[in-house]
Formats: sequence, C-alpha cells, structure tokens
Amino acid sequence: MIKFNQYIDAEVDKLTNSMENIFTGNSFQTDISLITSNDLKHVNKKNDWVFNWKTEYDQPDRDVYKVTIVNNPTRIQGLVSLSDKTDHVYLHLIERAPLIKVKTKFILGYQVI
Repeated sequence: MIKFNQYIDAEVDKLTNSMENIFTGNSFQTDISLITSNDLKHVNKKNDWVFNWKTEYDQPDRDVYKVTIVNNPTRIQGLVSLSDKTDHVYLHLIERAPLIKVKTKFILGYQVI
C-alpha cells in the first residue's frame, strides 16, 4: 500500500488497468484524455469537486487529464494535473469524482511503463 504525504488524502492499494468496483468486482475499461474547457463546466465546487480545476487548466505549464469509462466520455471519474519536467513528471493534483467518493468505492489505478 502506498500512502501519500499529508497534503494529499489518497491511498493506492492496488494497481489495475481499469476501474474496479471493490464491492462487486466489476471492472470497467477506462480512457485517459486531456480535459476540455467544456468539461470544466461540470467540474467545480458546486458539483462537489474539492479542487479548483479551472485554475489548474489555466496554468500554462500543466496538463489536466480526465479518466472516463470507455464509451462514456462525458462522465468524468477522476482528474489529474501534471507537469512534464523533462527528467520527471510532477503531479500537482489528483481527485476522484464526487460520486465515487460518496456512493461507492472504486479502485482507479494504472501501471506506468
């Protein structure tokens, strides 16, 4: 199990190549793509997202990616803000969708090769 530092409230307890419902074991293939300005209309504090993703999106040195289920690109399951620092990638923010945090538990994990 990987625990992040005190500033990020997240745990990685399993790496998968998809999104998995930990109660049912159902697995859903996912896509990762850059978020669009249109997506940001639904990603805000009003819709229970914790971070200000519009601010992240507006940073010129950062790319914000969304995780969606294959064939359902409008329902965002998670977001991550990254910067390419040439010799490493810096992760600024990561957040699961509010629905996932409250309604059910999913494992979002990716192996980076």
